[in-house]
Amino acid sequence: MSLRVLVVDDQGIVRAGFAAVIDAEEDMTVVGEAADGAEAVRLAEELAPDVVVMDVRMPELDGIAATRIITGREDAPRVLVLTTFDLDAYVLDALRAGASGFLLKDVHPSELLHGIRVVAAGESVLAPSATRRLIGHYASGRIPETRDGSGPAELESLTASQRGVLTLVATGLTNAEIAEQLGITVGTVKSHVNALLRKLGLRDRVQATILAYDLGLARPNPPGAHL
Repeated sequence: MSLRVLVVDDQGIVRAGFAAVIDAEEDMTVVGEAADGAEAVRLAEELAPDVVVMDVRMPELDGIAATRIITGREDAPRVLVLTTFDLDAYVLDALRAGASGFLLKDVHPSELLHGIRVVAAGESVLAPSATRRLIGHYASGRIPETRDGSGPAELESLTASQRGVLTLVATGLTNAEIAEQLGITVGTVKSHVNALLRKLGLRDRVQATILAYDLGLARPNPPGAHL
């Protein structure tokens, strides 16, 4: 079955360009186009797309607010934010609003298509520059410290194994790499990831990474450290 995609951008020519690239793929179908966030919210409910390709800066309702509304619904589609503006606030706000990915509009069409397929499969995608900015945000020290040795209340529902996997997820390791490091199977890692996402009420690994940094469970490598 084709992936159902809703394209949202306030510039008609940009919107049409993205739609043409997506519609040319055998496994994708553009089911609708929206020119602002309010229309995106309405069409996302009406058309039930699998993925929403979302612009950020739009009239009526911006892409961040629209993403928050769309992802807050039951059986919500995945949202891939696509914007010209590679700014800390946009990256963080988009991901915290529930977006599963963040790419810049100057990406090659193949990267856009790959991003749509990745988020549709339940994974996450971030532009390299966005990842650097995200890590830089936390490296600057603008994160809350844990309150005591017991850790934040949000983590109390996790087992020790799940907490350890969350820490490794936040470093960017794949399930296979986590399995190798912990000496367990990939299937066990997947089970831990699914369990911790469910317990913490998170949609994907991107949100898990943000939470891990927010709560002080994970921290960026110090300057000069091997990444």
